[in-house]
Amino acid sequence: MENIGLGLQLLAVGMVTVFAILLIVIYGSKALIHIVNYIAPEEASAKKTKMAVQKNAAILSHDTTASDSTIDTQTMEILQKAISQLTAGKGHLSQAVKI
Repeated sequence: MENIGLGLQLLAVGMVTVFAILLIVIYGSKALIHIVNYIAPEEASAKKTKMAVQKNAAILSHDTTASDSTIDTQTMEILQKAISQLTAGKGHLSQAVKI
C-alpha cells in the first residue's frame, strides 16, 4: 500500500510540474510575440499592394495576332457582369483576349 501512495504522489507532482512548465511556455511565447511586434511592427505586404484593383477599369490583354484569340459576345457579357459584381459596379471590362 505504501508503494501505491508513493506512486500517486509522484504522479501528482509530475502532472503539476508539466502543467506549470506548459503555462510558462504559453505565456512566455505570448510575451515574446508581443515584444517582437512592439519593437518591429509588420510592414505593409507587397502582395496586398499588388492586389489593389484600379477603380475605373479592369483590362485583360495579351499580345497575340492569332484570329482564334477573340472572345465571343456571350463570354464577354459574362466577364463584364462578373467584374461589375466584384467591383460593385465601379470596374468595367474594355478588352479581353484568350491567352
